[in-house]
Amino acid sequence: MPAVSASPNGIAGSEIFVHPKALCDSDEVGAGTRVWAFAHVMAGARVGRHCNIGGGAFVEQGAVIGDRVTVKNQVMIFDGVTVEDDVFLGPGTIFTNDLRPRARIRRDWPELRPTLVRSGATLGAGVIVVCGITVGRNAFAAAGAVIIRDVDDHALLAGNPARRIGWVCGCGERLDAALRCPACGTRHAPSGTGLAVEPQVD
Repeated sequence: MPAVSASPNGIAGSEIFVHPKALCDSDEVGAGTRVWAFAHVMAGARVGRHCNIGGGAFVEQGAVIGDRVTVKNQVMIFDGVTVEDDVFLGPGTIFTNDLRPRARIRRDWPELRPTLVRSGATLGAGVIVVCGITVGRNAFAAAGAVIIRDVDDHALLAGNPARRIGWVCGCGERLDAALRCPACGTRHAPSGTGLAVEPQVD
């Protein structure tokens, strides 16, 4: 897999891969990141290290993506969206950033509502995130969910509008009634933002 230099795409560093049919206009893309065919990363977008930007994805100016983020095909990330480290965005995930968009009305100051996706979260295929909310750490939204309100850490969501149907471990498995992961054995306890991993007692 060849890497690209700064000259054809305006990217600093030779460790970034940009497919010849992709557009990467940002000079703030971290080492080890790959941008695939027909994706567009606009100038002013910030993308961390070791990310994967799938085919047809769009990252607008002002969007911020952390390290080791997977952005699958056709994901739309607009200005005002911040995605922390180790997040998975499934195919066709769409973020909004304006609650009152109009084609024929120009506002001098767009009413953008910032959206935050905390570290470790997963948004499944076709998830829509309405702007102005926070998706908690290690939360997991099922395919097709429409998220319209803040999401607790480790919450498992589904539906339109999305509702919590359970809790999920950082490894991705659904927790049992005792808030224990049946796969890795990690125990969880209620916290101020949802669930947190229980400290191990030696």
